[in-house]
Amino acid sequence: MAKPEEAAFEQRASANAGREEVSLVRGGPFYRAQEALRLVHPNHWHLGRRTTCALAIGWLPLVLITLLFNPRAVFGLLTDYTVNARMLFGVPVLLAGQPVMETAFRAIVGAVRDAGLLTPSDTDRLDKTLVRLIRLRDSVIPELIFVVIAYSKVAETVQTQLIYVRPWGMAVSAVGPHLTTAGWYYVLVSQLLYQLLILISLWKWLLWCIFLYRLSKMNLQLVPTHPDQHGGIGFLGLSPAAITPTFLVISAVIGATWRTEIFREHVHWLSFKVDAAVLLGVVLIVTMGPLLLFVPRLARLRRLGIFEYGALGQFESLQFHKRWIQHRVGREEEFPASPEASTLTDYGSSYQNIERLQPFPFDQGAFFALILAVAIPLLPVVLAEVPFVTVLKALLEAVR
Repeated sequence: MAKPEEAAFEQRASANAGREEVSLVRGGPFYRAQEALRLVHPNHWHLGRRTTCALAIGWLPLVLITLLFNPRAVFGLLTDYTVNARMLFGVPVLLAGQPVMETAFRAIVGAVRDAGLLTPSDTDRLDKTLVRLIRLRDSVIPELIFVVIAYSKVAETVQTQLIYVRPWGMAVSAVGPHLTTAGWYYVLVSQLLYQLLILISLWKWLLWCIFLYRLSKMNLQLVPTHPDQHGGIGFLGLSPAAITPTFLVISAVIGATWRTEIFREHVHWLSFKVDAAVLLGVVLIVTMGPLLLFVPRLARLRRLGIFEYGALGQFESLQFHKRWIQHRVGREEEFPASPEASTLTDYGSSYQNIERLQPFPFDQGAFFALILAVAIPLLPVVLAEVPFVTVLKALLEAVR
């Protein structure tokens, strides 16, 4: 009985994989739960509705519980930078990042199909790859593991609450310091929501990396003279845009933690420079690393293009030289109307595209957006010690 059901599933998935609306994002228990609650629709993410619901679950109860049991600590909760970075900034941005990720993935998969990069056999392989990825996307196991990972860090989160002595989250009694009701809610519910969204986003990115790996192993019909100077797959450089919102949140939360340490432990912001460099390095490896899979293919394409088109260029140039330089006498008036000069010029432009071919499918816009997503949330760390006016003056002086 299992085999016919599995075959039917693969047949449906393969049919879906052959259409543009295939999604590596819309799936899994968390997504299906939102579907059941009518928070998402197959054709609409309902971002406002989902964000409101997430804040009503992850942040609003913290305020209400604190108002009920410890009203004097409400201001401390509302101004808690680390909590607000996760709940009021991180969760909405992570939810908004899901349609961004889906749009990027769909656009690139559609471009792979429309650009004529695949042979019929590779098109079948692509569909089978998408079928397997959809099965992984819908699996219950990964998200169960994510819940275990989130709750395995409960002890660490509790310790953090006790160390930083947050009045809204900690109380002191005869037995010593312990978490308040709001503190436990934050640890068991709010943190779970935030970490689950982070891990699900990284999981979808891993599925995309698998897709890029499978794509890199196919016999892609690359052209060395393609004007994108990447053999025709320059659009793959847009991939990092899909994960940029996630790293924006991660950077903001890390920056919030560093800022808290500066204020409470009086450490200097420059003490985090190595950590910031490591963060940037990790982000670049995770986002740009999968694109390195295409470097050998494109480097080989450039070398072959230089030899092959160089030989053809030599033949065309030699014919042009013989006809219009060595034997032009008496035919000078024919030259303006002859197509050879225009052909040679066009050929020279094509050969320049080969020489300029970049083995790494890089998109400047996506790259700078990623860098800004990491750097901007860390600015409050600097502003914790250096006044904003001083930073602004330094920037203006640098521009002059």
